[in-house]
Amino acid sequence: MRALSPVARARLDGFPVETPWKIIRAHGTVSVMASSVHHVTIDCADTYRLATFWAEVLAGKIGDDDLPGDPEALVEADGVSLLFVAVPEGRAVKNRIHFDIQPTDRGRDEEVERLLALGATLVADRRRPDGSGWATLADIEGNEFCVERSAAERAAATTTTTATATAV
Repeated sequence: MRALSPVARARLDGFPVETPWKIIRAHGTVSVMASSVHHVTIDCADTYRLATFWAEVLAGKIGDDDLPGDPEALVEADGVSLLFVAVPEGRAVKNRIHFDIQPTDRGRDEEVERLLALGATLVADRRRPDGSGWATLADIEGNEFCVERSAAERAAATTTTTATATAV
């Protein structure tokens, strides 16, 4: 059965088509069907090894029942759940989706150094002298991700820009 459009639903509920959406929503006649992302699933060669890397990156935890050699491994971290699934083929082309991570307790450059020490590799350095920009890294299986400035660094840059504009 095909879902009704909001306009069709409003008509069935007795509202004229020109009724403002705010009134229709206030009466609870327009229901929104939505989904949520349960996991972000990543195909890989070694599930446990890659899960261990990302658990370190995100200060997350690997599932208690996930062991080396398992066909899948789950990492739970604050705000995200990553599921690593073993596949026989390797990555053939550039990622069509990637993570943009933002450090929470250190600056971007410190985070890049920490991730390089964990085994990531630097793919492209797009950091600028003024502190803006990002670094593109690859995880231990070549999946690319970006490291952005921390919220504190962004706030400091905004404060500096505002102070400079006010002084001029």
